[in-house]
Amino acid sequence: MTEAVHTPVNLGLAGRIVLVTGGVRGIGAGIADVLEELGATPVVCARRPGDNADREFHACDVRDPDAVAEMIDAIVAEHGRIDGVVNNAGGSPFALAADASDRFTQKIIELNLLAPVIVARAAHAVMAKQEGGGAIVNVSSVSGHRPSPGTSAYGAAKAGLDNVTGSLAVEWAPEVRLNSVICGPVETELSHLHYGDDDGIAAVGATIPMGRLAQPADIGNAVAFLLSPLASYISGSALTVHGGGEKPAFLSAGNSGNDV
Repeated sequence: MTEAVHTPVNLGLAGRIVLVTGGVRGIGAGIADVLEELGATPVVCARRPGDNADREFHACDVRDPDAVAEMIDAIVAEHGRIDGVVNNAGGSPFALAADASDRFTQKIIELNLLAPVIVARAAHAVMAKQEGGGAIVNVSSVSGHRPSPGTSAYGAAKAGLDNVTGSLAVEWAPEVRLNSVICGPVETELSHLHYGDDDGIAAVGATIPMGRLAQPADIGNAVAFLLSPLASYISGSALTVHGGGEKPAFLSAGNSGNDV
């Protein structure tokens, strides 16, 4: 079974100032760790601080345009520029559509679709005017590209995020590049909420062709590439990082004797 690669390489990110929303835990913290290993300066935000006390942190509700504008201004005041943004903040608890309240659905769409647009717009206002422009990566999900029972609003929001990524890539070129990373299941400190105990997590991993869930560093590696000069001609794209995807159900449902 292959594992996430952590060996630092030179992607040309040294000295780059990169905002990672929701960067204090889970996938966001993993992305920030990878960026730091590659020489970038990750700046993280969330509504509440996490465990990384040595990393620049801004308390911010990314659904609030005024709070986002204030945060971007503070980052630019401190560093003089902002080279990259990773719109990672998001997620959704399990809730069947028939049981979820209208307010719940609205909040999920606000966090997973509207908030990345708010952050991207505020960052673009700076990036479009600075030398070298900038790059934005939106963290999306396979839930936006297949049925997402129990998280239908989340799936719809992620589908919208991938669409808006392509639209803004056209509107904001060539100064600002935008891409998305479409994530499959990722193992984090919250995985048990979705998959149960260690046996449940392992069982989910066994359904993936690569034989395991992604690690946060796997997502961080993909994000780092898209932010880097190596991706200077890549914009409006969606990079799928899902370990080969989900095995088609018919392969195990039939009685042909084949076990793929």
